[in-house]
Amino acid sequence: MMNDPGKSDSPIVPRKSPNNTDKAAAEGMEGRGLAKGNSREQNALRTQGRASAHRALERVRQAARKDRKQRFTALFHHVYDIDRLRESYFALPKEAAPGIDGETWRSYGENLEGNLRDLSERLRRGAYRALPVKRAYIPKLDGGQRPIGLPVLEDKIVQRSVCEVLTAVYDREFFGFSYGFRQGRDQHQALAALRTALLTKKVNWVLDADLRSFFDTLRHEWLVTFIEHRIGDRRIVRLIQKWLRAGVLEDGEVTSSEGGTVQGGSISPLLANLYLHYALDLWVQQWRGKRAHGDVVIVRYADDFIVGFEHRPEAERFLDDLRQRMAKFGLELHPEKTRLIEFGRFAVPNRKRRSEGKPETFHFLGFTHICATNQAGRFEVLRQTMRKKWQAKLKEVHARLRRQMHAPVPEQGQYLRSVMRGHIQYYGVPGNRPSIAAFRFRLGWLWWKVLRRRSQRTTVTAQRLSRLVEKWLPQPYLSHPFFPRAPRVGPEARAV
Repeated sequence: MMNDPGKSDSPIVPRKSPNNTDKAAAEGMEGRGLAKGNSREQNALRTQGRASAHRALERVRQAARKDRKQRFTALFHHVYDIDRLRESYFALPKEAAPGIDGETWRSYGENLEGNLRDLSERLRRGAYRALPVKRAYIPKLDGGQRPIGLPVLEDKIVQRSVCEVLTAVYDREFFGFSYGFRQGRDQHQALAALRTALLTKKVNWVLDADLRSFFDTLRHEWLVTFIEHRIGDRRIVRLIQKWLRAGVLEDGEVTSSEGGTVQGGSISPLLANLYLHYALDLWVQQWRGKRAHGDVVIVRYADDFIVGFEHRPEAERFLDDLRQRMAKFGLELHPEKTRLIEFGRFAVPNRKRRSEGKPETFHFLGFTHICATNQAGRFEVLRQTMRKKWQAKLKEVHARLRRQMHAPVPEQGQYLRSVMRGHIQYYGVPGNRPSIAAFRFRLGWLWWKVLRRRSQRTTVTAQRLSRLVEKWLPQPYLSHPFFPRAPRVGPEARAV
């Protein structure tokens, strides 16, 4: 018999300000954002139906905020609401690959209203059936393959609808240090929160934790237990169980398991957040409140999280306890990627005194974090683009340029401009300009290589290439200042 995750191992803790850091930093107070993917709210008043659907979910949010122990027993009618299903459809990527039924976004939309009415009716009378997802693979930075799933279009629509409804209940439950896949929160706010914590708190040791194959190993029975902690509507629970048991189609064979949730579904991020909220977040909050004597800070983005400590013995004890805690819920820390390193404002002088060299670095959300000093000589966290990310993107660009070798130069230039802008939009943080400038130089060099291979007669001189680079590749600029917009703050904000 499983324990109630809200009572024994994971008690609800008092609310307080997170880490006492600068309010301008991203982690300031826990932002209780609106439902993930709630595109409806930008145009909520376009029709009376949409306004009504919005008000209905707002009442759910208000009830969840008012009573954190309330179990919701009547939510399913929000799921098969046609207005919500329609908005879920329009929120899906238009060019996404189809599932096993071959249905695309555009083909489904040719008779959208009729299809949605039929889907809503099947949901209402319990005739809806989840289909297996099609297995696909994407390359990983370490050279391996990451398995993902391609659900059929109707499963995506219903999953997104369920996701909106559940987010109305759960988003106010999540802690301020949880940033992944939440409305009004993003990677750069998580990065800003981590930097602020490292600069303002007494952090001398950093635990760079990595969960091995998290999406493949989480246990269905625990996930259902966590959901039933707040959701008493059995129709919602059964719907989620259908997706969990639908299986994966690969090489003509359907396989299913008692664990894991396929990456690629609209609801997978929410289920991951929910699982880690009960398995990790509540426990961390309890641990640092009862067992830690020094400062302990944490920032989590989905299954990637960093924990900072003031004292090494507490960090080592936390790591041992964390392994046991994760094992209880079927999870495992990756033995090679989980590291406890000395990091912080005193790391450089302490290691220099012990003749141990420079402090180690750690990776988080695509950035390598380095102990450094600013122009005033004070401690600073330098963030640079991860070398593997940098190299992987250049390899991808080179492959595409080779395929489009004989395309017009302006067409190639527009593609490289979009690559450069996207790179700057993500990696344009303070201190990372040299890395971005180097990336721009390498883009230009790859372009030159391809242009020179278009003909045996070399017509692209260094001067012409310089003009092309200046015309098409934007100069590095700061796209993310030290203090980005803070997450939305709810009246019930709890501690980070």
